[in-house]
Amino acid sequence: MVWDAFIAIYLFLAGLGAGAFVLGALSNWAKKPAPRMKKIAFVIAPVAVAVGTLVLVVDAKAGFNNPLRFFMLVSNLNSVMAWGVVILSVFLAVSVVDLALLLVRKKTPKALDVAGALLAVCVAAYTGVLLGDAGVAFPLWNMALLPVLFVVSAASTGMAAVLFVTHLVAPDEAEALPALPKAGLVLPVLELVLVAALLGVTASASGSAAAAASASVANLLSGAYAVPFWLGFVCVGLVLPFALELARRGKSGAPKAAVSEAAADGAAAVAPGSGKALALVGEAGVLVGGFMLRYLVIMAALAVAFA
Repeated sequence: MVWDAFIAIYLFLAGLGAGAFVLGALSNWAKKPAPRMKKIAFVIAPVAVAVGTLVLVVDAKAGFNNPLRFFMLVSNLNSVMAWGVVILSVFLAVSVVDLALLLVRKKTPKALDVAGALLAVCVAAYTGVLLGDAGVAFPLWNMALLPVLFVVSAASTGMAAVLFVTHLVAPDEAEALPALPKAGLVLPVLELVLVAALLGVTASASGSAAAAASASVANLLSGAYAVPFWLGFVCVGLVLPFALELARRGKSGAPKAAVSEAAADGAAAVAPGSGKALALVGEAGVLVGGFMLRYLVIMAALAVAFA
């Protein structure tokens, strides 16, 4: 397998699809019915993961020359790739069945939704394990932190993708889950903490890994990938969505008296639909940040040079 920017597409789409499915499953417990949001989530999930898996097949160089190679992998369950094939295949089967039931019966069994959500978490975690289990040692691809970071990022990007479409076609359902606004504030902070921890652990590597570890961190913070890291990931992917969510919460959560007073003074200063516009920009920022995270983790990582 070639570890380059192309594989970032798989990592991004697989995580996004997994996060979207979890949000669709959670819509069963929405404070008000959200059938269209659930349908959006259940369409995005299998499509994103299927496209991402196709990218993985092509990038692994089996491609169309030897497609049976991936089916033969399951005969060696000691391989991380083999477990990945199993997890991806089972998740795709469950998500497609769930979507078919939703389209035909207008509802899905909660047990199947829960099973799919658990598989989705495994898919998201696997994208981090896949890098950590690479044949060459990359200190930045820490097996303890990277899967957790990618699960959190999958939750963010999956939620952003579903909400982006929901705001366009079913805006009345965008706030169906009361935890969504809080998640929009908590997830960027948690992701930033995990990235800081990953960089800290990587920078503290010793022995033969020290040089590659410090160079990988320097690549991100001040080197060749500093601009996309600080601008694309931190500013656009984390700070912007967080700030916009705060602005939306402040607008929607203002006391009625204050709102009335503001209206009396000229509420026309706030353009109609500005809340929706803020939401769309914020969700787009999350998607940009989610891709940039995976791209940067791959491109900035340097392998240990063994003498």
